[in-house]
Amino acid sequence: MSNLHPFPATPASSPSLPLPFDPAMAPVLRSRMLREALPDPLRQLLDRGQIGRHSRFTDDGFADVVEDWTPPAGVTPRHAALARRALAEFDTGILAPAPANHLLGRVLALLSHFPAKATTPEVEQLLAMDWADDLGEFPAWAIDQAARVWRRTRKWRPSIAEIRALCEEACAAERALAERLRAIAMAGERAADNGGGGRSAAVRPVLASTLRRMR
Repeated sequence: MSNLHPFPATPASSPSLPLPFDPAMAPVLRSRMLREALPDPLRQLLDRGQIGRHSRFTDDGFADVVEDWTPPAGVTPRHAALARRALAEFDTGILAPAPANHLLGRVLALLSHFPAKATTPEVEQLLAMDWADDLGEFPAWAIDQAARVWRRTRKWRPSIAEIRALCEEACAAERALAERLRAIAMAGERAADNGGGGRSAAVRPVLASTLRRMR
């Protein structure tokens, strides 16, 4: 049976969009399905946005190429409201951090496949806290996928950094889409703060011109 389902709605004061999501699907198909479930005005903005790329450097030198996405002109407060509704679905469902018991259970099961030298209970507890702290930002399905990939492709005990990298890869497309929706929401809210192109926005240039003539 497919895992395809809409995540639970958020409270009525902040209604969400029911976005279908199946973590078992291939990432490309999963992203396409999420995108197609968005309202048409949001899809149009996503299609018209500008993509820029720049190099990212750390203390060790070149790290990778970072992609920046900028919303097109004309984002309105209505677009912002639609984007926030979609983001609520991402934040409370699709990308919600895994429950602590699920995270620790999955990590302990994974590490059990790769026995290590005996450690004291105190050290085991500290190790578990480290794993929970360093993977706590990821959704349960991304952690599950990372563990599955490691079990099937590696022969040695994983490090936290290696599992983090697999978790980031697992949910990269969903995170990128959420960040673009967040950029749309912020652009629309700035438009609202600036008058949204309405009367207040139109009056400001007139006032500025009048003040210049009075000087």
